[in-house]
Amino acid sequence: MATADDIETIKRQEAVLVFGRFDEATAFEIGAALRARGLKETLPIVIDIRTFDRQLFYAALPGSSANNANWVRRKINTVKMFHKSTYRMVLEQNSADSTFAPRYGLDMADYALAGGGFPIRLEGTGVIGAITVSGLPERDDHCLVVDALCDHLGRDRAALALTRDGQGK
Repeated sequence: MATADDIETIKRQEAVLVFGRFDEATAFEIGAALRARGLKETLPIVIDIRTFDRQLFYAALPGSSANNANWVRRKINTVKMFHKSTYRMVLEQNSADSTFAPRYGLDMADYALAGGGFPIRLEGTGVIGAITVSGLPERDDHCLVVDALCDHLGRDRAALALTRDGQGK
């Protein structure tokens, strides 16, 4: 039941966390907020914010590695392919080994079934990019991005929060 509830919550997050406009300044504001929180909480994360044609913000915090940058790249490809949060994809695929169902034919070197990638959805346009974090457990990567989006867009974090560890609010 908790997984189904989380999927519905993520669908709601994706429907509500939509931008009226998105540009370089917007990417910088969100990225800077994620970076500040990461530094304050000593989070070993990589942050990438981009439209699908170019990178707009990137930060690698102490403790992160090139491996995190590679996970970010693969998560971005997953958002681009499916126009969904990568954590939603994880829950929907329900795969214990972090691989996509064979029917997708995706090369795991280029796509990741791991939380932390979230679509940048523009009103009247659709998905134009991704905000991606890597370095924490996938659920935490996802929640970090959602918190930043809620703060930036003036949405109530609690109203859009996932259940605590999938075990209830």
